[in-house]
Amino acid sequence: MDGIEVEITIDIILKYLDIGEDMNVPDDFTQSEMQTGMWWRHLAAGGIAGAVSRTCTAPLDRLKVFLQVQPSKQKIKDCFIHMVKEGGVTGLWRGNGINVLKIAPESALKFAAYEQVKRLIKGDSKNQLAIYERFMAGALAGAISQTAIYPMEVLKTRLALRKTGQYKSIADAAYKIYVTEGLMSFYRGYIPNILGIVPYAGIDLAVYETLKKKYITSHSSNEQPSFWTLLACGSVSSTLGQMCSYPLALVRTRLQAQGKKYYINRHLTILHMFGNLINLVFF
Repeated sequence: MDGIEVEITIDIILKYLDIGEDMNVPDDFTQSEMQTGMWWRHLAAGGIAGAVSRTCTAPLDRLKVFLQVQPSKQKIKDCFIHMVKEGGVTGLWRGNGINVLKIAPESALKFAAYEQVKRLIKGDSKNQLAIYERFMAGALAGAISQTAIYPMEVLKTRLALRKTGQYKSIADAAYKIYVTEGLMSFYRGYIPNILGIVPYAGIDLAVYETLKKKYITSHSSNEQPSFWTLLACGSVSSTLGQMCSYPLALVRTRLQAQGKKYYINRHLTILHMFGNLINLVFF
């Protein structure tokens, strides 16, 4: 395995150990990587890694969704026991199928949009993009891809929250939601989802690049950071990004779950939802 392949492997591990919240700024590929086809190998390997990691963490993802839509505080243990009793052990993976299926279109759309936006920003310049320019391109690319695949996000939430026997398949769930709630139900929570891309992508990119740069400048001969150093930088930047964008993600999930009377009894606006969350957390 040569140096390039090692670097790609490390980058894939850092970027695709996820549970479906893919709001990272896309990768930059050199001209030679684009010409040799290295970019599609990278995307394919990342897609496989993402599918495996999402499947492995699916029970935690479903538990997170359950806790997010509860009208009152509930212990993690009690919520987990309820899920197992209602759907069995295999029920812990509800919603994982579509979570894996959306990797391909989301990654492809984000990559294509990112490359196009970069061209528009760079124009005739041959200089590398600055961090803020990468952030702008990444945020816009993320917004474009999320707009296209957002109905799949709503389906994922509904399938994760479904009762045993409620839906026969992904197609059956989509059909029943469309018939009973209309087309716009597939875009509930869209606004907080899009707004969440900006703080997440910006903080994640800025913190990661800053930590990496400080490491390189503080070591002799501009020593490149090791795998564990990059992993630590990525963990810190991703955690900070998620912490800052989490309130928007919480509102998004609750809006996506609307229409299921068991969880949410009435339709709420985004402002009402934020107000209810503040009361729940602080009062």
